[in-house]
Amino acid sequence: MTSTFVPSHWPQAPRPAPVFGRCLTAAGAEAGDGAGTEWLLKRNCSITPQQLASVYASLCGASGLIAGFFFWHGAPFVAAFAGLELLAVGTAMLVFARHAGDRETLTLRGRSLRVECRIGNRVEHTELAADWLTVEPAAGQGSLVQLSGRGHRVQVGRFLRPELRSAFAQELRQTLRLTLRPTLRQTLTLRQAPVGQSPENDSN
Repeated sequence: MTSTFVPSHWPQAPRPAPVFGRCLTAAGAEAGDGAGTEWLLKRNCSITPQQLASVYASLCGASGLIAGFFFWHGAPFVAAFAGLELLAVGTAMLVFARHAGDRETLTLRGRSLRVECRIGNRVEHTELAADWLTVEPAAGQGSLVQLSGRGHRVQVGRFLRPELRSAFAQELRQTLRLTLRPTLRQTLTLRQAPVGQSPENDSN
């Protein structure tokens, strides 16, 4: 028995557009090698660290003027309280700015899924084989999404609302299935090898 793979002439169904991710292409790459999907899950911040620094500078200027006015009129304790207040606010803003860039990036290219988790100054990279990847809830409904395969395990989705994690996991599973399926649909055909004939006896 021998097996042969032949391309099917049936048209491919269009791939649905991702909701949480975006499609990637690489210029100059071979057909199918550069295509991929990326999911960027980041903290929802209404203000950037640069804008936060501008706000803090304005706050320091306004508090400095007020503290200077009262200090000039014989109330030095106002300046001390203003300094303590600015120190506390600055510490809180520093902690916020440090985690404003926290994010999770999942990049699927070919048969490899690369997961990058950035929390503060700590960055972790995990490479997972898409062929053996399982996507399931870490604990229950609404919990983090756990990716595991071949001894590697990582949890993602901490920056998604709990009610959206199930939809994200479903999209990731569907994208994995479509990516691992060959570009040309292949049909397995079995051929039976010709049975060997016994040599004929020539009679002289």
